[in-house]
Amino acid sequence: MINHWLGLPPNASAQGPELDHMLELVHWLVVALFIGWLLFFFYSIFRFRSSRHPKASPSGVHSHFYSYSEVAVVVMEAVLLLVFAFPLWAKRVNQFPPSQDATVVRVIAEQFAWNIHYGGADGVFGRAELKLVSSANPLGIDTKDPHAKDDVITLNQMHVPVSKPVIVYVSSKDVIHSFKVPLMRVMQDAIPGTVVPVWFTPTQCGSYEIVCAQLCGLGHYRMRGFLVVQSQQDYDAWMKQQASRGTGGATSYE
Repeated sequence: MINHWLGLPPNASAQGPELDHMLELVHWLVVALFIGWLLFFFYSIFRFRSSRHPKASPSGVHSHFYSYSEVAVVVMEAVLLLVFAFPLWAKRVNQFPPSQDATVVRVIAEQFAWNIHYGGADGVFGRAELKLVSSANPLGIDTKDPHAKDDVITLNQMHVPVSKPVIVYVSSKDVIHSFKVPLMRVMQDAIPGTVVPVWFTPTQCGSYEIVCAQLCGLGHYRMRGFLVVQSQQDYDAWMKQQASRGTGGATSYE
């Protein structure tokens, strides 16, 4: 119902309803302010019309109603922030699921693509070095590192199992990008030199668009990828297929 009247896209994550509810509260506050100030505007036009007050009064209005109304607005905004927004924000940034119970992925943005890095069967990401970056090795993975042997790297394609938390470590190779999956209600800026984690739990199988929500250059419009949410069985089969192709240190385009 919230998604319908706010014009939001369908929600496909466990955290989505909380975020949508927060957005609904903000809209209700804005609606209340709009109606209140609109009524005040028309009241002022009528109350202080020139036919009733041909000469302006230097003392002005002596009522404290306007001061009280401003205090009421401040109180409503404080309640919205302290009671709803801050606790929700704290939950999103502090209550990360344990990594052993989640699908952990690295997302490294660049103009104009998303590099997706999986730790492979051992769950450990291979060592990466800047001097090893090349067109064939976009993340600079050290293939001599034992942990890199089973790593899986894809371009613009992220696969995750349904109903299992996903932890994404977001970074960038060049300029500021922004990793956003609208139907998962998740967005995080990708900043060069910084690795920032974000998490969500997909609840519906399907393919969802990954977009860049930060203007990052002339090719910004075509910087898109896809998040494929699968059953655990299908996800395991996909990972096995990628591992059999030996994508550690290289890039798969499927």
